[in-house]
Amino acid sequence: MNEPTTTAAPQINNAPAAASESTLAVDGQIADTPQAQAPVDAGKAGNSEGKTAEAPKGAPEKYEFKAPEGRQFDNEVMSSFSEIAKELNLSQESAQKMLDTVAPKMAQRQAQQIEAMRQEWATSSQADKEFGGEKIAENLTIAKRALDTFGTPQLRSLLNESGLGNHPELIRFFFRAGKAISEDQYVVGNGSSAPSKAGPRDFASAAAALYSTQNS
Repeated sequence: MNEPTTTAAPQINNAPAAASESTLAVDGQIADTPQAQAPVDAGKAGNSEGKTAEAPKGAPEKYEFKAPEGRQFDNEVMSSFSEIAKELNLSQESAQKMLDTVAPKMAQRQAQQIEAMRQEWATSSQADKEFGGEKIAENLTIAKRALDTFGTPQLRSLLNESGLGNHPELIRFFFRAGKAISEDQYVVGNGSSAPSKAGPRDFASAAAALYSTQNS
């Protein structure tokens, strides 16, 4: 007797996927494998919240620089600085920061150069063959005669503030003019006569007395 022919039912493979597929069973849980991770869009990297990164700020149409309190910037210098900042595409904030850093250093350097020049003039005056040397204080008193006679308060201020009062050629001028005036008496600024007085011994004191606003 012939046995009935049976057809095997199709089998559904429920076995876990191989390691090369997208998931693996780990302790009964389904865990993503490195292969299962979706490719990262380079344009969205680091932007998990969906926010668009701000583009860097460039140069404004016109810079508005702020000077330190009590000081002013030279318009011509600021115009040149603005041109360079715009060429470099610096933002207002970046350009101002650069200016705040560089400007004080430049001002300090300029002040040092001016002071060094004043000291050089003073040294040259003390060693001058005509009015310097051991009789520098006495000769500065003679120079003061001319300044008292022909000078003005504005001239004294100019010589003091600029440092030109230490320049040997200016002292030479006043010294020669002072010698041309009477050695015993000279006419002071108010038109009266007064006897000459011996000057201070050191150059600094003598120079200060030369441009002092008080007549001696």
